[in-house]
Amino acid sequence: MLRQPICVLLAHVDHGKTSILDSIRETSVADKEAGGITQNITAHSIDLEKIKQTCGDLLKNINLTIPGILFIDSPGHEAFTTLRKRGGNIADIAILVIDMNDGAKPQTLEAIEILKNSKTPFVVAANKIDRSGGFISDTKKPILQNIQDQQDYVTTDIETKLYKIVQTLHEHGLQSERFDRLQDYTKQVAIIPCSAKTRDGLPELLMVISGLAQKFLEQSLETDLEKPAKGTILEVTKEKGIGKTLDVVIYDGKIKQNDSIIIGTLNEPIKTKVKCLFKYEKSKLTEKKEVHASAGIKISSPNLDEAIPGMPLRVTNKENEKEIIKELQQEIDEVTIDTDNEGIIAKADTLGSLEALISLLKAKNIKIKKAAIGNITKNDIAEASSNEDPLNKTVVGFNIKVLEESKEVKIITNNIIYKIIDDITKHLETTSKSLEEKEFQDLVKPFKLKIMPGCVFRQLNPAIVGVEVLIGTARSGTPLMNSKGKKLTELKEIQDNKETVQEAKQGKEIAVSLPHITCGRQIKENDILYSNIPQGDFKKLKKLMKKYLNESETQLLKEIAEIKRNENPTWGM
Repeated sequence: MLRQPICVLLAHVDHGKTSILDSIRETSVADKEAGGITQNITAHSIDLEKIKQTCGDLLKNINLTIPGILFIDSPGHEAFTTLRKRGGNIADIAILVIDMNDGAKPQTLEAIEILKNSKTPFVVAANKIDRSGGFISDTKKPILQNIQDQQDYVTTDIETKLYKIVQTLHEHGLQSERFDRLQDYTKQVAIIPCSAKTRDGLPELLMVISGLAQKFLEQSLETDLEKPAKGTILEVTKEKGIGKTLDVVIYDGKIKQNDSIIIGTLNEPIKTKVKCLFKYEKSKLTEKKEVHASAGIKISSPNLDEAIPGMPLRVTNKENEKEIIKELQQEIDEVTIDTDNEGIIAKADTLGSLEALISLLKAKNIKIKKAAIGNITKNDIAEASSNEDPLNKTVVGFNIKVLEESKEVKIITNNIIYKIIDDITKHLETTSKSLEEKEFQDLVKPFKLKIMPGCVFRQLNPAIVGVEVLIGTARSGTPLMNSKGKKLTELKEIQDNKETVQEAKQGKEIAVSLPHITCGRQIKENDILYSNIPQGDFKKLKKLMKKYLNESETQLLKEIAEIKRNENPTWGM
């Protein structure tokens, strides 16, 4: 028997793949998604009758025997690389949706690489043809005839945009052409111009996908409907009156009500039974006694507390239970979540989402100390607050609830993953800058003074002299040294025009009090005094000088280092 081919939809965010699927199914999922972005992989089946109804005469020369197509609508943002790989791996064929007006975006190119690496055959849906200036929709005509019947400038515009897609695919080692011009479907990628909004070209898209599946995948779609089913958990949800349920895509074999199933987890596998079995049909759930691959189903079972989206599911019996557990463990071991010895805490609602969140955080060089599934709890806050580095006192959460608030810990949550990344990037940049500025303020900074002739106002207890600030900004409380690097005293107090001030900038002539030294002994007129910078402060200043020191202060910092190295050659290194 033939099973339904599994078709995954991939795209850059907001290029319209969910809308394409909605138009085929005549539903409105896209409007309900957070920020217009599909946040979780979901499976939807379109049966053969619906395909024939949509395609009409386009299928008159194609004898379809496939029972339908199971579509997997994958997330559209670049962060979901791991999920798309998982989708690509279980998919027989794929649709890459490209907004023909925007062209290929980074996520589009990423999707191309995923499809190439997983060796998944695909077609391109060149979406939003209705936004080509002057385009007139007419769903009664085949899309090719409608393009031909447009005004010349509209037809030219469409052809130019399609050529750019051809060019992009060529740059990535793929030959492509508009679907009616293809010479060899096994060597070239078909491009189907269409519009999810007006439905222009959607029959042709469905026709090409169905035809390709029928012609080239028929052998791989053969399945033994009596063997135990294999599936992947797409979502774990709570349903009113039912409790916790699993949304699963079954890609092999058969599953029945009351079947024993084993579900992979991050810990011990779950052993349970199928209490109720539902199948998605025409966008509605229908209770079933048994379901064959391929199908999107919902399972109600006891003991699902540890179930996690993205994990494998197998129908089992007592004879093959040990073998299946070993097989599941090998599959789970391929899913790795690497964490660091230090860093922030990351939480998400599903395994796939967590993998995606970690992937994007690491792409931004953000270290992660702990990554887990579930809501943000008191323990998460306590662990984050124990971090010594203020930047790591942060918890981020995707599509989850905050069960414990905190003033000490920064909590960033959202149900759109890229907004989390934007928010944490801004938070870390702002916090880092604030900490850096505070650190710089606390450092002993370079300045250079000259004791002016005839300006010794008091010789000792404390010595009071007039000085000119030659370079930098003199600050009270700063230790001073002479030109040979010998520690002298501390700049105790500054007076500018008889007013006590905390600092004096370059060019100022001021009076300063210097305790524990005597004019005529340790210092005299025309002497040059330097800020006596500790070695630790010097090392920090070297890192910050380009941002906070001007050119003359930078040169002075080097001069102070040279003075210090006369006695200690490795000082400040």
